[in-house]
Amino acid sequence: MLKKSVLFVVVLSVLIFSFSVSTLSASAQSSLLREGMTGNNVSELQRDLNTLGYLNVNPTGYYGSLTKAAVVRLQSEHGAEQDGIAGPITFSIINRLLNEQTSATRSSSNDLLREGMRGSSVTALQQDLKSLGYLHVNPTGYFGTLTKSAVIGLQADNGIAQDGIAGPDTMSVINRLSQGTSADASTASQTATRSTTRTNYLVSWFGGAENILKIGSTAEVYDIGTGRTFNIKRTYGYNHADVETLTAEDTRIMLEIYGGSWSWARRPIIVNVNGRKMAASMAGMPHAGVDDLPANAYVQSRSGGFGPGYNLDAVKGNDMDGVFDIHFLNSRTHGTNRVDTNHQDAVRTAAKWAEKNNF
Repeated sequence: MLKKSVLFVVVLSVLIFSFSVSTLSASAQSSLLREGMTGNNVSELQRDLNTLGYLNVNPTGYYGSLTKAAVVRLQSEHGAEQDGIAGPITFSIINRLLNEQTSATRSSSNDLLREGMRGSSVTALQQDLKSLGYLHVNPTGYFGTLTKSAVIGLQADNGIAQDGIAGPDTMSVINRLSQGTSADASTASQTATRSTTRTNYLVSWFGGAENILKIGSTAEVYDIGTGRTFNIKRTYGYNHADVETLTAEDTRIMLEIYGGSWSWARRPIIVNVNGRKMAASMAGMPHAGVDDLPANAYVQSRSGGFGPGYNLDAVKGNDMDGVFDIHFLNSRTHGTNRVDTNHQDAVRTAAKWAEKNNF
């Protein structure tokens, strides 16, 4: 009788444990968001990715290729497995970043503005930096790498510790240059001129060039080797810019630059976005798309030797199938998530040429 009781307890324990495991697995599964899913949870994920700067489109509630790419980039930058699936680890990273961002915003009450903060005080700082010639983009309200670099430039010109933090000393100089006497105005003009001649064509992709050449924005490409220009639109990409020519004429010019044959050869270029000129490198091989099929549709064969996948071709009628790559300082490839040495050499070549020729 005792043996039967013991056996009953063991069997019951196993059943309870199995039920707990299956319940846990179901719960864990429900917390996973992946490509192809839809719903409010996906919308919330997209809003968080948008807030953190990883997704540049409005929430749709559909977990598509752009959302997956944003998740992969977040995972790669924070040491998580790059599977494009938003699971517990990814959500933990997102929550930590959002909490850090909130804490940074709250700490603005101590009169220090630093990288990571956002709000009206940051917008006012950016407006002043732009009027003084230290910032070359429109105010966004977010204190990113471009704003930090602008603050450091102003600090260097005015003998302040170059920490990139807008504290009392830095704000005092800004107020003096912005609101001072005519002599101060002259000083402001001189420092602005020095800043302009010191323009840094080397703009880091992450946190910098990716926000200047945003998805959906257009730009002019100047090819240093030939002196010819053509127009582009950034349509995809997260580790670097995936772009397309705007028109068939732009495609014709680009093909002539490459001697009549598309290739992966890197060419130093200057990308001009509304007057902001940045050193870059392009690879002239259209890939991953078909011009006469709908954008983002799943197709069986794509240009550049790419097989089945989503059609990365958003600009229609330009005589180009798919996108081509433009790299900036510190940008990475999509396939290996590594910095490409040849692209970086071309970027630096472009920067040196622009500085030498005061482009």
